[in-house]
Amino acid sequence: MAKSKEALEEKKVKASKDKTTKSKEATVKTKKTAAVKNYKVEITKDDMYLFGNGTHYDIYKKLGAHVSEENGQKGVYFAVWAPNAVKVNVIGSFNGWNEEAHTMTRLGDVGIWGLFVPGIGPGEMYKYLVFAEDGRRLYKADPYANQAEFRPGTASIVADLEGFKWEDAKWLKARDDRDIEEINRQPMAIYECHIGSFMKHPNGTEDGFYNYREFADRIVEYTKEMKYTHVELMGIAEHPFDGSWGYQVTGYYAPTSRYGTPKDFMYLVNELHKNGIGVILDWVPAHFATDAHGLAEFDGKCIYEHPDPRLGEHPDWGTKIFNYAKPEVSNFLIANVLFWLREFHVDGIRVDAVASMLYLDYGKKDGQWLPNKFGGNKNLDAICFFHHLNSVVRGTYPGFLTIAEESTAWPHVTGDIGDDESLGFSFKWNMGWMHDFCEYMKQDPLYRKGNHHALTFAMTYNESENYILPLSHDEVVHLKCSMVNKMPGYQVDKYANLRVGYTYMFGHEGKKLLFMGQDFGQEREWSEARELDWFLLGEKNNAGMKEYVKDLLELYRSHPCMYEIDNSWKGFEWMNADDADRSIYSWVRRGEKDSKNLLFILNMTPMKWENYMVAVPKLKKYKLVLNSDDAKYAGWGNPVPTEIMADNKPCCYQKYSLTLDVMPYSAVVFEF
Repeated sequence: MAKSKEALEEKKVKASKDKTTKSKEATVKTKKTAAVKNYKVEITKDDMYLFGNGTHYDIYKKLGAHVSEENGQKGVYFAVWAPNAVKVNVIGSFNGWNEEAHTMTRLGDVGIWGLFVPGIGPGEMYKYLVFAEDGRRLYKADPYANQAEFRPGTASIVADLEGFKWEDAKWLKARDDRDIEEINRQPMAIYECHIGSFMKHPNGTEDGFYNYREFADRIVEYTKEMKYTHVELMGIAEHPFDGSWGYQVTGYYAPTSRYGTPKDFMYLVNELHKNGIGVILDWVPAHFATDAHGLAEFDGKCIYEHPDPRLGEHPDWGTKIFNYAKPEVSNFLIANVLFWLREFHVDGIRVDAVASMLYLDYGKKDGQWLPNKFGGNKNLDAICFFHHLNSVVRGTYPGFLTIAEESTAWPHVTGDIGDDESLGFSFKWNMGWMHDFCEYMKQDPLYRKGNHHALTFAMTYNESENYILPLSHDEVVHLKCSMVNKMPGYQVDKYANLRVGYTYMFGHEGKKLLFMGQDFGQEREWSEARELDWFLLGEKNNAGMKEYVKDLLELYRSHPCMYEIDNSWKGFEWMNADDADRSIYSWVRRGEKDSKNLLFILNMTPMKWENYMVAVPKLKKYKLVLNSDDAKYAGWGNPVPTEIMADNKPCCYQKYSLTLDVMPYSAVVFEF
């Protein structure tokens, strides 16, 4: 990755010169150049029966637009679910958007309409013209489309997902051979990323977006250098408004055309896998956009959302809520996860806003919600949906990750599939840890001693779930400040504080997630409208922060004690959790083999504490492996012993101790 502003600009200019127009060409590709498979797509009675019961997990291969062949003619088979429609026509570029040229046939009682159109292929734009019972004509994008027109256009595009040459078989085999127990014993350091604002082309184009292929080169280079294990991508499913960050979706089965074609996205996943990096997608079953071409009132009535606005709308967000009780809707969503897994080889999903799904009164005032049949505020249909989702997806693909962003104390979010007490997720974002951490780190050091428990509390409930510790995009927007500007003090103090804070995060039990820019001390809040402030890497503090996080990641991945035991006290022991007066924390991380263990000592104040006694578990030498105050990280460079021999002096309920000077705003890690 670029080490300076000049080097970065040089790389970006070169990337700009190399930029292709593949994504734009794909939207106008004609049937003359498209490769069409020779097989017939048809919807059988079995298909309709399974879909009507919510168990057709390959439904995306039948609904939507698929290249097909009938009676020796190649073409496209269109199918859509619109149970209340009087009539449905297909209109598109292939018929001059003639509203009466191609009328679909209703195939059965479940409400599916189908039509084969000969002589066309991938690249054609189309919509469904739905004639509603009340006389309205609704122009709808295809809910199962695999490609969409570049915004502000709203048409769907016929796409052929076949023919991409995958080269990640080794990666997939290793993933599929793992289960959650083994995954828990592996390192997981996630880089959360928004493609449109990671980097932009400096060539004056309107959006400046890197396409998926160009982004692949940049993100592989960066994550390999930094040693992240996974990339989590925000907002990949098609969405109309950039400012929603991809969380108000209209096309659940289409990678957004902002960055290219479906096969361009395949290339991105393939390159990450080839380089040993997993891919997690943000997935949004909590709500969907109300745009006219989307799912809302799709056939003139509410078939995807609940018809009662007290159950079918989020008033604060201006979005619709899926009707999880309807089999066809739960089928749409569960098959969607399998679609991304099977067709695009993604390794996991982070499920957005789970709490908003679990609570009927989430974000609502009295009169805006309805209780369940027992009079409570739990959404029983959403609970059943999560049981169904995780049993199908994790039950079939045990190495696939389902991660819940659940912001309350809902019990047993993670756990075994089939366990009625558990929702069955692989991991849960620890939002409580995140909140306590951010609130503590924002405080003036003078007052930190009064909130000392904020950094110890999370370990009291750590065993209850499989946790990921997230410092996500939500923590650096909407006037919350960037991570470095949350810190108190002068600029040099802010960076020193953040280095200590990240050390606490990586030393704590739980998998790790950092949002892009946080690892080099982005000073402005994140905005989707501009790229990260890469020019800051020319500054000493930022270059030092990047180097420090890189070494933290190396320490994390090279020491099994940092990740093997992440949800048990067997892997974590406080040496001193109670030194509030000095705001010093010390603890030990242990691995399964009890070797290459690590001792952490953190000073959260600008005070130097001389001859400080630290409790240790063994009478042996402790070797320094990381010092946040080192000058190479833009620290003050205060001397720290490279080795310390423990003394036979009891301290804090331990038989042994060591003594050292603890430097201001510093974190030191010793191996033993």
